[in-house]
Amino acid sequence: MTSALPYANGPVHIGHLAGVYVPADIYVRYLRLKGREVLFVGGSDEHGVPVTIRARKEGCTPQDVVDRYHGIIKKSFEDFGISFDVYSRTTSAIHHKFAADFFRKLYDEGKFVEIESEQYYDEQAGEFLTDRNIRGECPKCHAPEAYGDQCEKCGSTLSPDELINPYNAVTGNPLVKRSTRHWYLPLEQYQPWLEQWILNEHKEWRPNVYGQCKSWLDGGLKPRAVTRDLNWGIPVPVEGAEGKVLYVWFDAPIGYISNTKELCDANPEKYGTWQQWWQSDESRLIHFIGKDNIVFHCIVFPSMLKAHGDYILPDNVPANEFLNLEGNKISTSKNYAVWLNEYLEELPGRQDELRYVLTANAPETKDNDFTWADFQARCNNELVAVYGNFVNRALQLTKKYYDGIVPECGQLTDTDRQTLAEFSQVKERVEALLEEFKFREAQKEAMNLARIGNKYIADEEPWKVIKTDPERVKTVIYISLQLTANLAIAFEPFLPFSSARLRAMLNMDTFRWDDLGKTDLLPSGKQLGEPSLLFSKIEDETIKQQMDKLEATIKANAAAEAKAAPVKDTITYDDFQKLDIRVGTVLECERVPKMKKLLRFLIDDGLERRTIVSGIAQWYEPEALVGKQVLFIANLAPREFKNGLVSQGMILSAEDYDGTISVTTVEHAVKAGSQVS
Repeated sequence: MTSALPYANGPVHIGHLAGVYVPADIYVRYLRLKGREVLFVGGSDEHGVPVTIRARKEGCTPQDVVDRYHGIIKKSFEDFGISFDVYSRTTSAIHHKFAADFFRKLYDEGKFVEIESEQYYDEQAGEFLTDRNIRGECPKCHAPEAYGDQCEKCGSTLSPDELINPYNAVTGNPLVKRSTRHWYLPLEQYQPWLEQWILNEHKEWRPNVYGQCKSWLDGGLKPRAVTRDLNWGIPVPVEGAEGKVLYVWFDAPIGYISNTKELCDANPEKYGTWQQWWQSDESRLIHFIGKDNIVFHCIVFPSMLKAHGDYILPDNVPANEFLNLEGNKISTSKNYAVWLNEYLEELPGRQDELRYVLTANAPETKDNDFTWADFQARCNNELVAVYGNFVNRALQLTKKYYDGIVPECGQLTDTDRQTLAEFSQVKERVEALLEEFKFREAQKEAMNLARIGNKYIADEEPWKVIKTDPERVKTVIYISLQLTANLAIAFEPFLPFSSARLRAMLNMDTFRWDDLGKTDLLPSGKQLGEPSLLFSKIEDETIKQQMDKLEATIKANAAAEAKAAPVKDTITYDDFQKLDIRVGTVLECERVPKMKKLLRFLIDDGLERRTIVSGIAQWYEPEALVGKQVLFIANLAPREFKNGLVSQGMILSAEDYDGTISVTTVEHAVKAGSQVS
């Protein structure tokens, strides 16, 4: 089991979690509960252009960047319960040697082709540029800052040659074309094999994965570069290749193998050899990725493995679509995201709440949206009101009536038998869905188990029946406790933290997936632990804080991206002279009744007093302007409002890029009526 290696140029956000890491962790935990031998491999992708861009922005070295973010990402995953067996990095010495040896084997066997081509070069910076380092005008929508590989405004896939007036995205320098030599993997040679392997042998893959692969194959594959002109990465292990490194999409997936080697070499007694996992027909390889990585994991990396000849190929690649945030695209560069490390700090102890909501909204077949309102509603209405409510009732009643000891089960009623029959089927349904990578539906089935329990205990009302038929209550509580124990198993892959707390309350030391559906998990006479609330409500203030944070980010981005308005048409000096701009002292200022935007000023203009009405009430308290000296146009034709108020001029103000209004005032006091020239 592998999950996409996140770039170590920033923290992990909820889009990464929903697309890759939560579904991968659910599946791994399920396999472990089944008793399968499974290795969950992850790591940080620490080479490539995004790292160098971040380093330049922060004025540090690429190694400084990856050291910092690798630590943040690894700790975030640990705290969030992503249960990697190994989480390493592509700057490790083991990976550098392994990737270089992998390249060298293919090079020595003539599996690459050398191609000389003209690429964009920054003469001032003295470097060739990768696609992501190039910007220019989009040829399709004419957005001014499209990247060399994609326009983020219209979504078009581009090449640098298509950009209008391309320039260095970091320095702003103009670019020229210069010849350079690189090694390419001739994908077209593997096309017949890929068509057979994917289109004929893997029709069970998700439609989005199968469809994207078919589209690429139908378009005809072309050679793909495996080296780049960069000074950050794994040096190409070939004489005469100075200044060139392995292309990050050649280097990174090899990290799955090198990280496995690192783990197995350190603990062979527990994990065996790395070859047992990667070069044995008894192994099954599954990649969890986002849709932007489908081509690399289904076409490029398998072709690399095929060219090498010694490796197994992926059996499935259950890629997810993208998760949006409050209706907008998540953007790392614009800081518009819910960052995992910040979430863990700001909502401590609520890992399972986020895991639950991300799985419930998993973008398995199409892009989906995360909203804080939905997060609050699902936590409060499902985790608290359904799952948590049932568990709390069952355990608290056991403590109250039987001192926390599981009671004897008496004669079953038809309702009891129906309830037991319903939840005995859950294992089969959840298991079938998990095996098909349908995690959203599988979690829904697990929650249905809690709904069965909630309805059962509510309908049976043991708190009332205890007064007339205490023997009956023993059976109701016994069944409720069996269902509670089943919930602890059913939710273990999805909600590991709350499942562990629930098992502690049940004194349930051992559990297996095969136990799910059994009706005797807690024997009569067993002493349970101390009950406590499994979940607590998400308050409005918590949601408001998160929404305010996003709003602040949106405003900051708008201010950063805003540009001055174009200069208006040229006028003559005589035109300017027609404006009589003067200094006036504000004597009075008040809001205009029933007109929220307006303030009424009484101005001393040096000759007399005049009334001026201005639409700036949103930005000023009236009393704050009294006594100020402001600039106003004295010879503007009067304007009458519907309420009969007449404005005898216009107060000058400046409008910032974000729409904020600032009244223009005089720095040093002058006499009222002084003219501006």
